Amino acid sequence: MTTPRAAGLRERKKQQTREALSWAALRLAVDRGFGNVLVEDIAAEAGVSPRTFNNYFSSKAEAIVWRQMNRYRQVAALLRACPADEPLWDAISSAVMGAFGEGEKLPDSGWTTGVRRILAESEFQGELLRSGATIEREYAEVVAERTGTDASRDQYPLLVAAVVGAVIRVASEQWLRADPPVPLPALLRDSLDRLAAGLPAPE
Repeated sequence: MTTPRAAGLRERKKQQTREALSWAALRLAVDRGFGNVLVEDIAAEAGVSPRTFNNYFSSKAEAIVWRQMNRYRQVAALLRACPADEPLWDAISSAVMGAFGEGEKLPDSGWTTGVRRILAESEFQGELLRSGATIEREYAEVVAERTGTDASRDQYPLLVAAVVGAVIRVASEQWLRADPPVPLPALLRDSLDRLAAGLPAPE
């Protein structure tokens, strides 16, 4: 019989393996170019077998996207944990900054250039779209719980979920292209503040 502690340890080990594989995939793709990285390379970098890689991910694109989707899911989890009486947009801001707001380190130009090249790959774009649609449904469910709406029928939770996804996506894209570099948390805070103010037109 598997004890809760043993099950918890196993899940943490799986999470660590996913993180190691995803990080290895991203690092190698930035260094070498997406098309020059094989599953075997990623597995070797993470210290596991190619078979283990295939147990966790169906492609290198999925492995790379997992890192971003994991942080997106942190937003959903943090939002769900916010006090029920906290205003929705305050809770959303808290959740987004809790998941993405760590540190104010400026991005390295070599790194952001490599990431932009990955983003241009059609295979990666397809995986990003698929995963993004999945996480938006998760956001909509959490928003529906907080607002007493129905994510399968009402537009409101779907609209809010789409806005949350757009805030993170736009800030991340700006972070990759900003010259001079700007910390991602600063861009996220600015976007969230603009939303809270009703997104007024620039003066």
